[in-house]
Amino acid sequence: MRDAVYRAVWRWHFYAGLLCLPFLILLSATGAIYLFKDEINATLFAARTVVAAEATAPLSPDRLIFNALETAPDAEAATFTEPADATASAVVTLVEDGRRILVFLNPYTGDVLDRVAADRELMMVVRRLHSLAYFGPVANGVVEVVAGFAIILVATGAYLWWPRGRGGGVVTIRAGPAQRVWWRDLHAVTGLVAGAGLVFLAATGLPWSIVWGAQLRTWSNAAGLGQPRALWADKAVSAVPMGERVSAAGWTMQDAPVPLSRPQDPLVAIGIDRAVAILHGLGMPAGFEVALPAGGTDVYAAAAYPRAVSRQRLISLDQYTGRPLVDVRFSDIGGVGRAIQYGIGLHKGDLWGRANQLAMLAFCLATILLSITAAAMWWKRRPAGRLGVPPWPRDRRIAAGVTGLVLGLGLLFPLTGLVILAMLGLDLGIQTLRPRRAA
Repeated sequence: MRDAVYRAVWRWHFYAGLLCLPFLILLSATGAIYLFKDEINATLFAARTVVAAEATAPLSPDRLIFNALETAPDAEAATFTEPADATASAVVTLVEDGRRILVFLNPYTGDVLDRVAADRELMMVVRRLHSLAYFGPVANGVVEVVAGFAIILVATGAYLWWPRGRGGGVVTIRAGPAQRVWWRDLHAVTGLVAGAGLVFLAATGLPWSIVWGAQLRTWSNAAGLGQPRALWADKAVSAVPMGERVSAAGWTMQDAPVPLSRPQDPLVAIGIDRAVAILHGLGMPAGFEVALPAGGTDVYAAAAYPRAVSRQRLISLDQYTGRPLVDVRFSDIGGVGRAIQYGIGLHKGDLWGRANQLAMLAFCLATILLSITAAAMWWKRRPAGRLGVPPWPRDRRIAAGVTGLVLGLGLLFPLTGLVILAMLGLDLGIQTLRPRRAA
């Protein structure tokens, strides 16, 4: 019976790996790069992100926006991101012919340092590859499927690794690279070390998924464990979500409605300089992004997303009075929202400094190694001209029982569950079309 269970688990481990391996390599590689986005921007792109600190005060946001618009007279200013520190550049986002353009400026001199399309900025490219957003919402759903299967991979892999009286290949590596057992042991030992990390990365990445993540946000908001909806109770709001106005709204608040300004007589807006000064007075963390009003009832929507998760903040100012319409601190967010934000912070390497970055990097590299060793094992053991799927055990009850457990895990994540059902249907179809080989 033990051997039969092992065979059934191995088969599902094989299927999960077959589906996940290319995506796990892509997600791990892009994730490893994104962990060091600040360091990369400060070195490879220092010409546009780093300036010399000066004793004089920076120019006003309005002047910097004016200089940015000089590079594209037909564009409109959408957001202003103030320097995060004395040696950081300011960034103005312009919209020209429907495309967003990032203009980097020296905040002391107003000189334009660089101008790049937002969707071509390296870290945005890496981020969109990481989420498969480049390939549309269907491809983005693949990330959810892979995350669910990654958890199944670790669960089934842990069962396959379990010693059962075996001495070698548990925490040591036998033989040499020329032999399949070496690759098997390297895969098993790496999985022992990295399995928990892979589950953590999958679990903390799932909130961004297109189905499971959206449902989690909806549920947490409805239960009062996400967005602090009471802050909007007596406010007029638009149909525009905060995530469309600012890029740093965060997972919990990205679909929160943008409040509306109350038009005054006369219709005179306070201006970006006054808005930024008010935000400073309210204690907004340095480096915040503020979206300029796009219409008569729009607001100055500001968001801060520093590495210190507990300092994340979202403020919307009435464009005529400067009065804060909504001011959301991290402590205002519900328990689920805070937990998700902390998880995302760890996932991105934002907490605990270099130690967090290196730990996540180690998990990313270990996942790539797991994928490579899995591919090598499969290549060495596969029969010539065949896929080499591990056979089902003879006992159909055991096969059905293990499949039921796998399906139960998969149903925790809707898209993963659907793919498991499709794979099961395909497998059964193939089995009925050809004689079943003896296990």
